[in-house]
Amino acid sequence: MSSLQLGLIVAGILLVLAVVIYNHWQERQVRRRIAAAFRRSDDEPETLDTAAPEVRVEPTLRTSPARDGISDGAATLAAEPPPGATAVYRPGLSGDDESSLSPPWTASGAPLPPAARDESFDAAVARPAIARARESAGSATREPDPDIESIVTLQPAKPTGVGALAAGLHARFGKRLRWFGRAKRDGPWQLLATETRGEFVEFVACLLLADRNGAASRAQLETFVRVVGELAPLLPAAMAVPDVTAEVERAETLDRMCAEVDVQIGLTVLKADAGSIPGTRLRGVAEAAGFKLSSGGRFEWHQDETGTVLYSMQNLRNEPFTVDTLRLSATNGVVFVLDVPRVADPPRTFDQMKLAAKRMAHTLSADLVDDNRRPLDDPALAAIREQVQSASGALTHYGIEPGSPRAIALFGA
Repeated sequence: MSSLQLGLIVAGILLVLAVVIYNHWQERQVRRRIAAAFRRSDDEPETLDTAAPEVRVEPTLRTSPARDGISDGAATLAAEPPPGATAVYRPGLSGDDESSLSPPWTASGAPLPPAARDESFDAAVARPAIARARESAGSATREPDPDIESIVTLQPAKPTGVGALAAGLHARFGKRLRWFGRAKRDGPWQLLATETRGEFVEFVACLLLADRNGAASRAQLETFVRVVGELAPLLPAAMAVPDVTAEVERAETLDRMCAEVDVQIGLTVLKADAGSIPGTRLRGVAEAAGFKLSSGGRFEWHQDETGTVLYSMQNLRNEPFTVDTLRLSATNGVVFVLDVPRVADPPRTFDQMKLAAKRMAHTLSADLVDDNRRPLDDPALAAIREQVQSASGALTHYGIEPGSPRAIALFGA
């Protein structure tokens, strides 16, 4: 091998290493900019705070199936239970939880009528979460969110009604699209719909950069900019568009960041000794506990005041529940699922789901286990709660308040 060939090989290796290092540095820079944009103080929402250290959830909880390709029914706990967490749960062994296993079930295990449902604990757990959800719902639903949306601005030559935007309002790009308008330059934004009345001096089209289906692609962003751009000469209007390449990079970084904190928790109620639970029995117990069968094939527990799904219960066999299948078949267990990013105050909601799962296990003479069929006693459940608290804290660190409109958008399909 000649010295020229050797020199070319060395130069090629150095070039590849330089490209890899540069790409890694560029990705870190974009991640820091997005994290900094998310971290806003409560008193000064426009002030960026980059001093907070990076927080990451320990990899003891599986991430959302939609983001990492898991195809089973629920992404659930995969952590080893703490020492001593080996005994099968039996009701009444814990002083703190013993009283909670009485209503709404009788001592014989038969469910009481729905009217006897104990609302006191539910209200105590949910009330602070409701307040936070209502408070956070304000600005995120009333105005554009530049941290998670790609925004194109149109400034018409004269005040214009929504009818001129008809083609854009009904466009579909594979990601959520929102339109806002304001009647004066410094006025508040108004979310637009086909029936919105009045004239506006400025419009913005906002495309969500990422959700559980992944990041917005270059093709989606280019189509978005093109479709909105075609409206500008029709109004006519001046237009401000973002750089598509930068938006693609921002979308991919945002998606990776969300994937790190996208956590769901599962608690399994399993019938012991290969037994089964008749569907009619399961439905009766679930409805007595406040669950409602949804069109998605699972039972959902809704908060009455907001209609928000706090947690769900689905078939362990990864088959959807329907009225017909519940009438004709049985199952060996169910999984209680908490979607951490989509509920306000996840630790409190986990407490509520934990008690519901314990009650269900007690009523059906079943065991409470994790997805590896390991029994879950109180110390193990306390360890899971700590993981929920960590996941919730990681979301907040990135400026994504659990249960907020921003979280619902990013962690939806």
